[in-house]
Parts: sequence; C-alpha cells; structure tokens
Amino acid sequence: MHIKRAKQEIKDSIEAYLKKDAAGNYVMPHVRQRPILLMGPPGIGKTQIMEQAARECGIGLVSYTITHHTRQSAVGLPFIREKEYEGRKVSVTEYTMSEIIASVYDKMEETGLREGILFIDEINCVSETLAPTMLQFLQCKTFGNQKLPEGWVIVAAGNPPEYNRSVREFDVVTLDRIKKIDVEENYEVWKEYAGQVRIHPAILAYLEIRRDFFYRMETTVDGKEFATARGWEDLSWLLKSYEALGKQADQEVVHQYIQHWKIAKDFAVYLELYKKYRKDYGFDGILEGKWEKETLEKLNYAAFDERLSVVSLLLSQLNDRFLSWGQRESFTELLYDYLKQYKESCQLEEVAGKAEADYEKLCRAELLNKDEDKMWQEVLGRFRDYLLLVRAEHLEGSAGFARVREEFAGETKTLEAVTEETLEALNNGFRFMEEAFGDSQEMVVFVTELNTSAASIRFLKENDCDLYYRYNKKLLSDGQQQEILEDLSGLLS
Repeated sequence: MHIKRAKQEIKDSIEAYLKKDAAGNYVMPHVRQRPILLMGPPGIGKTQIMEQAARECGIGLVSYTITHHTRQSAVGLPFIREKEYEGRKVSVTEYTMSEIIASVYDKMEETGLREGILFIDEINCVSETLAPTMLQFLQCKTFGNQKLPEGWVIVAAGNPPEYNRSVREFDVVTLDRIKKIDVEENYEVWKEYAGQVRIHPAILAYLEIRRDFFYRMETTVDGKEFATARGWEDLSWLLKSYEALGKQADQEVVHQYIQHWKIAKDFAVYLELYKKYRKDYGFDGILEGKWEKETLEKLNYAAFDERLSVVSLLLSQLNDRFLSWGQRESFTELLYDYLKQYKESCQLEEVAGKAEADYEKLCRAELLNKDEDKMWQEVLGRFRDYLLLVRAEHLEGSAGFARVREEFAGETKTLEAVTEETLEALNNGFRFMEEAFGDSQEMVVFVTELNTSAASIRFLKENDCDLYYRYNKKLLSDGQQQEILEDLSGLLS
C-alpha cells in the first residue's frame, strides 16, 4: 500500500489499541496489541509519517534507530542484588533499565503524555548479538526484564533484503505476533504531501513530466544508483537556501542528493530551463492578471513538456496563495475561539494566560508543526497587544471586551482581503489558461490538480469561483477528464 494509507492504518491501530471502557481500562488487552511493522524501500517517508501520526493522534513519540545500539544499551547493564529465598540469602543478577525504556518514561515526564508510540527504525538490521533481544521485544514488549508501559504502541520499520545486505529475516513465530504493513513508493501521494510542505516548484514541475524519475533504485557496475522521496525533499530545502544566497546548483550538487547520474543530470538541465521559463513567461505577473500577447504566442509553439511545465509552475504559485490563506484563516479562527472565552469571563489576563498555558502544553508534547507554532505565537502576540491596549485606556470588564472586539474586526478584514486576493489570483490563473490553452489537456491537468490539492480544496469549499465550477463541471461530463488523463499518462510514461 502507499504511505498515506499506511499512515491511516497506523492511526486506526493506535485508536483501537488506546480505546478505553467506562472504567478507564484499555478495551484491547496489552498482549493483543500487536506491534506494527512497516516494511518498504528506503527514503519513502516511513519515519516521517510516525511524526505526523503521533502529532495528529495527540500522543508522544520516542524514536530510535536500533542499529546504533548494542545489546547492553537495549537490555541494560547487569548488577548483583541480594535476595532471600526460603531463609537463604543469595546473589541474583538483575539488569538496569534499558536506555530505550527509560526514554519512554523521560518522554512522559517531559510532555505529560501518558500514551505514545515507540518507533524502532531499521529493526531487521541489528547485530547478531542484539537480534534475539529485538525478537523478544516484538513478541513480549520487553527489553530484558523491563516492560514497555501500557498506553505505548510499538511501531517498527525495516527495509526488504533487496535494499540492504545486512537485513535479517523474521521467523514465523515473530511474524505471527506482529501487524505487518508492506509500503511502496507512490508519486501521487507524495505530490499531495509535497504541496503541503512547499517543495521547490522546479522539483514539482520536473517530476510532473518525469514521473518515472521520482523513485529509482538500480544496481549498476559502479554500485547502487538511486533517487528517493527523501532525496527530492532534502534537495528542495537546499535549492531554496541556494536561491536566498544567490548560489547555483549544478549537476554535481544535485547528484549529492539524487544519487543517480542520469536523473541528476536531467534535473540539472531542467533547473536551468525552469529559470528561463520563469523569466520568459513572467510568472510573477500572471496571477495579478498581467501577461503579454507574445507570451501566449510563444506557448502556441512550445513543446508539450514546456507547456506542462508552465501549468505546473502556475499551480505551484497558486498553491502558495492557498496555503497562506489557510494559515490566515486558522489564525483568525483560533484567536476568535479565545475571544469568545473573553466575552464570557470579561477577564482578559485570565484568557491570555490560558492561551499561553495551552501553547506551552502543546510545545512540551511536541504536537505543533512549524506553521502551527508560528500561528500560536502570532495569537499570543495579539493578546499581548490587547493587554497593553486595555491597560493604556484603563478599560475593564465589558468595556475592555468591546474595545478588543473593535481591534479584532481588523483581523477579519485582513482575512477578507487575503480571501479576495486569493480568489482574484485563481480567476487570473483561469483566464490565463483560457487564453493560452483553451479546452485542452493542459486545462484538464490544471483543474484536476485543483481537485486533488488539499490547500485548494479547502479554499474552494469555502469560496465560490465561477470559472472553477464551470470548467470542473465541463471536464467531468461525459468522461472527458478521464479519457484525457489516460492519454496524458501514456505520454508521460
């Protein structure tokens, strides 16, 4: 299955394992909560979905790459304890708590979360001395004589033997005690994620026309050559930093991340074309409704790859607008929720303190991503401004709330302005597509991407765009969209 489905399977398992009855006891016995084993090729996002799953489930996460551990760090160190049996004192060997189990308790102390995921990566690449310990861990949920606390779910990940010479096969006894999920690479699923994290538009545009280069794992006379989802994402971060520094990424630089010479060379060439397309077609002005007649004429004679690249780059710019609008809407909604509490209590300092405490709790639990953290800090900044305002004007109670409500009206106006700007950009995008391509396969791609991107779907659910509805209805009728997409898929394969 693809990585998105695997993530949902993990979340469903966590929900089932952590379900409690009316008395507060786990419905599923701890012994029946099978560890989850993700098996799939490297670099497709197995580790990353664990962070997302834990954050979305509101539970803790402790991650270990087990190949970095010895038997002693996993099991604990032996020590001698004096005990008495039937009136006779004897020396008994016991073990200190495993570093891994101790980390789970540390996480509970740090975050206040009593439930979580213990994620063990590369579990089938352990040393010969550690292998029996890992099998015991999967079967009994213990390291040595230390048991994993209730409420913590074991998820492990590994690569099939064709990707790693040092892997160990699990026996039937172990496999019959785990929940095994086989994961494979999937470009469409990754593309959805890539839009959310703003992967560099050159990479998105390139992979749209070179989908077979998204993930490659080949053995050549010179060794392994590969391109992975992880490589493309890390390269995206580098390209953005290079652009900010005014540096150029050539084939050698690309190959440091995409370790497949043919793909690295091909993308390096495309990267230069990408810069040329941005300049030639004036993307900075299209969403403002500015383009020249010469631009449209140039597209009429452009090759198919170039035309599709133009569509991809246009969609990438629109996606940035949708994401920015979504962040502004989420900020406004969160601020509004706290202001409702202020209206009920008329105690601004109390509500501001609660917002600060809620934020600190989420930070300790590591449940915020980068954008969410930024949103919360902006909300807390607004409350600091409100406090300064009511104190400066010596306002209390309902009078203070009325004044803050006036200030909040500015936030709603800002959201309305961002909404109008985003809608106008979308309309300009459609007008450009109409003039440049008409009812062509490029328009099908444009509308289809709007239908599949999470950011655009959220915007279109809440805001009407006549041009979108017109083309969407037209392209969905009579199976036209599916037919053209199938033809397009053939061209890209």
